[in-house]
Amino acid sequence: MAEPTNTPMPPSTPVPASTPRSSSPAPPVPGLVSHVTQSTISTPSDAAVPRRPIVLHIGDPIKYNPKTYAEFSNAFEVIRPSAAERERSEFIRALKERRWGDFSAIFRPFWGTGGEMGRWDAELIGLLPDTVKVFASAGAGFDWADTKLLGEKGIIYCNSGLAAAEAVADFAVAMIISTFRHLPWCMTAATFPPRNPPSADTTHTDDDRAREAFQSCHVHATAASHNPRGHVLGLIGFGNIGQQIAAKMGNPAFGMRIAYHDVVRKPPSLEASLGATFHRTLDSLLQSADCVVLAAPASPDGQPLITAATLARFRRGARFVNVARGSLVDEDALANALESGILAAAALDVHAHEPRVHPRLVEMATRLLLPHGSNGNDERAPGPGRVMLTCHNAGGTVETHVGFEELSMRNILAVLRGEEPLTPVNLEYVRR
Repeated sequence: MAEPTNTPMPPSTPVPASTPRSSSPAPPVPGLVSHVTQSTISTPSDAAVPRRPIVLHIGDPIKYNPKTYAEFSNAFEVIRPSAAERERSEFIRALKERRWGDFSAIFRPFWGTGGEMGRWDAELIGLLPDTVKVFASAGAGFDWADTKLLGEKGIIYCNSGLAAAEAVADFAVAMIISTFRHLPWCMTAATFPPRNPPSADTTHTDDDRAREAFQSCHVHATAASHNPRGHVLGLIGFGNIGQQIAAKMGNPAFGMRIAYHDVVRKPPSLEASLGATFHRTLDSLLQSADCVVLAAPASPDGQPLITAATLARFRRGARFVNVARGSLVDEDALANALESGILAAAALDVHAHEPRVHPRLVEMATRLLLPHGSNGNDERAPGPGRVMLTCHNAGGTVETHVGFEELSMRNILAVLRGEEPLTPVNLEYVRR
């Protein structure tokens, strides 16, 4: 659960004003090797010239940091397997054939591509040459890779969660506010579809249901809404993301009282700077928090952390936000807690079975409270839309992708030069 404390980002190449979107083709980069197969790798004619270390680049070409990539590709022999070669069966065949030689590093600059081979388990890791020293990947989560097994094979795994920390924290702020101000209810009521669309000569509709939806929210949402100031924000996980959330939601901005639980307590100086109170147990945190934010890595065993048992320990009427991993939450138990009133509201950016979203949570996100008879709901219903649902968007910004690229390359440059990695996650397992 613990992450590096306030790890600084390395300097990155400035983003040009015309930064292309992730789906755009990569700009040409001098010295870039877009795809080299084993048969096209040149061997130096002079045996005294040492061969550059080989880096296996899986996924899309780089897009944002051409200067760093020029340094990267000058230092290493970069091989980027084709999309067909990255499919699991062909990828395994290529590893068995030693198609890419004795490569020294694996580079995955984007979390949206480069994962075609599936989970990095014993089957894949066992086929890696003993020359591999580092696997640097985009993204904060690494539940798709057995980092313990990688470490036992002598491979340092480096994630890039640091690059996404600010984007995720910003998104979490919006979700926290949503749980206090019931934004799904307000937004759904304002956009409630009328039975009849507006006519050509008017810009609005006189539909009774649409008017009732708007007016009902305008009247009733006040009694369910609160300012965050003065409430206790409980953070599960206090790494870079948790710390940035605390900085944004505490004093002097939103004035929330910050509490946290992590497997490793942070230094007193950091706690003091963020006004954060440490709770040694999860139960203690849950019993004290008005809003709980999950900002921890996935469980090593894949089991949920938020279950019916843990939800029973929340303060009644508390709020819950998940910007971590969907696998950490038992979504049936969460829906039950919302229906029973244990939780007043929730906001989820990640889901247990993405891209499928739990149907009961979807219903809660879109439910409206109208006067009895208007749409079959009455005021005794469990409540209007109290759940904000998004599509794993929290870390998704251009700036995050810039950082993913830069940090992944910097980690590989450091390790292969004999220096310490910037953001390792499995050093305790690595054979030194």
